Amino acid sequence: MTTELVRGQNHPLSQDRLTIRISAGAPVLAGATLSDENGTVHGPEWVAHPGAPALPGVETPRQAAGEHRLAVDLGALPESVHRVHIFLALPTGAGSPLRFGAVAAPHTTVETPDGTELACYTLTGLDSETAVLALELYRRQGAWKVRAVGQGYAAGLAALLADQGLHGAADLAAAAQEAAAPGRTGTSPAPSSVPSPRGTPPHETAASAALVTPAAGPDDTRAPRPQDTPAAGPPPPYTPQHPDPAASHETRNAYDARTSAAPRDPGARVDYTHPGRRPHGAPPAEPQAPGDTPAQPVAGDAAGWSMEERLYNQVWGMFEDLARTTAAYRSAVDFADSRLEKELDQALTDPRDRLGAAGEGAREAAHARRTQLVDQARAVLDRDLAQLTAESEVVEPALPPACARWDNPVWHGYRVPAEPPMALRLGDLRLPESGQLSIPLLVRLPLERGLWVDSGPTAEYDGFPDSAQLRHLALETAVALAARLLAVHPAGDFAVQIIDPAGAGAAAFAPLTGTGVLAAPPANGASGVTRTLERLTRRVDLVQMAVRGGAPESLPTDVDTARQLLIVNDFPHGFDDRAVTRLRYLADEGPDVGVHLLLVADREDAAGYGPLLDPLWRSLTRLTPLPDDHFADPWVGHAWTYEPSLVPPGSQVVHRVLNEVARAMTKYR
Repeated sequence: MTTELVRGQNHPLSQDRLTIRISAGAPVLAGATLSDENGTVHGPEWVAHPGAPALPGVETPRQAAGEHRLAVDLGALPESVHRVHIFLALPTGAGSPLRFGAVAAPHTTVETPDGTELACYTLTGLDSETAVLALELYRRQGAWKVRAVGQGYAAGLAALLADQGLHGAADLAAAAQEAAAPGRTGTSPAPSSVPSPRGTPPHETAASAALVTPAAGPDDTRAPRPQDTPAAGPPPPYTPQHPDPAASHETRNAYDARTSAAPRDPGARVDYTHPGRRPHGAPPAEPQAPGDTPAQPVAGDAAGWSMEERLYNQVWGMFEDLARTTAAYRSAVDFADSRLEKELDQALTDPRDRLGAAGEGAREAAHARRTQLVDQARAVLDRDLAQLTAESEVVEPALPPACARWDNPVWHGYRVPAEPPMALRLGDLRLPESGQLSIPLLVRLPLERGLWVDSGPTAEYDGFPDSAQLRHLALETAVALAARLLAVHPAGDFAVQIIDPAGAGAAAFAPLTGTGVLAAPPANGASGVTRTLERLTRRVDLVQMAVRGGAPESLPTDVDTARQLLIVNDFPHGFDDRAVTRLRYLADEGPDVGVHLLLVADREDAAGYGPLLDPLWRSLTRLTPLPDDHFADPWVGHAWTYEPSLVPPGSQVVHRVLNEVARAMTKYR
């Protein structure tokens, strides 16, 4: 039975050799792009189009037509290829449609070589677009899936290719259009040859060898994704760049691209072979039926130079999968609801059918069809959630301390590290449909923006019965974050300072003050606030001047070169206008030279300053001591619920870890 996909929905593929049929209401050119795990196309030799129709594992038609057949052999794709995107574009010649909205909706079908249909997708809702990504074949946990994409581009094929990180996208789009120009009508012949065997680099295929690499540079106003320098063949292992969704509705639009860590030795390669993937030259495995046991998850099954990087990338892969499968489910429910409304309107158009058995039967049938669609979508969601849950149960215990929960056994064998980590866990993210499944919220280090633990009422806990208890929970969240930052840095590389004007947080700060890991006692009163801010402001100024002058070794001996975390409790209590100005300066300039802020405050308490402090709040990442759905996700429109990473009640793990840090600091000094 063919699975009819809606936009965003995915479906497992049971075979490697596939045929993709495309039926359009007008002649279109069809092609495919090969990309890495991050969706980046590394050069023109990674694009199959009418001018270069053959790539390893993919062969596309050689002319524009109303009907197409594309051949795909997933087993023949290079190991560095993780995604295959099937695209359509309208020809640019005279007499061609000006937009997809003026022709019938294109229909795509994925089938086996013997004609068995696996999935189909109709690209509805297109309007001014002249190019569209129709389908995505992607590798996940050693298995391949197909996803209905339907993302259109009004600026045409050049914009589509540029959005996948391809340099010289305009030149390649023009070459594809020129090659497809002859014989635009009729049916495109099926690919005549079997795709190249696994391991053959795209640049070694006969069709793509004749291509001239176009000049690098963006060819469209739409910003391309971050990418490495285009390579002649499959790139060496790399650290994929993943978005950081740690942003509130007020502070940021999420997904800042992160650059990789420092360059590493290109000779130190890692074996990324998944146990479920057959090696080069091995016979293909028996096709897996859709109902068979899914591929077993493996911790670190992602691209990266080290296990830490591979786990980091795998966590973000899980985040993306949860976002997509939830988006597909919500889209299916919306479609079912809209179709129900339309069918009810049609059934009740005639007043004579509104009453009686005929009208009642039509309504029951419409509701039954809606229930069937929703149940099917829920079954797909439950299947994906089960696989993600199994993956989480494997990945969570394997995470290093910087990314692990406080109840992870990895903390029992804690030792002060010799190198700082690449990422830090701020908490967990979940969606209403995900049940008990949550995804770690990881951010790259060093922190690029300060943190704000909101001690005011949250959306889900508005009217918390005890504001003092809520403030205490906010302080516990801040202390847990500070303890984690101290624990994951080498001795002497990270220092924590506290401003507590009224001394209200003395009990909550006891784990830090009692173990002796603070750089100085908590600053109290107006004079303490002034001294601490002056000292940190001076440090920022001196380090900036030393860096700009190219003489970082010329810093005065009294300047602590360790990274600094300043915890401010009950802001803006105890802050005059001069202190507020200095704090804003630290928030803006501090992260670049190793000074980071962690505010514990209720924004309503700062209302007396008016809009003066709005830039400060917007520059910080808002966290909450209780679950709250405030993390914006502009990618698929989700509002993620954030849950803080707190120490289990009664646990002494933080005290043990901080005591170990204090002993290491004593030896360092």
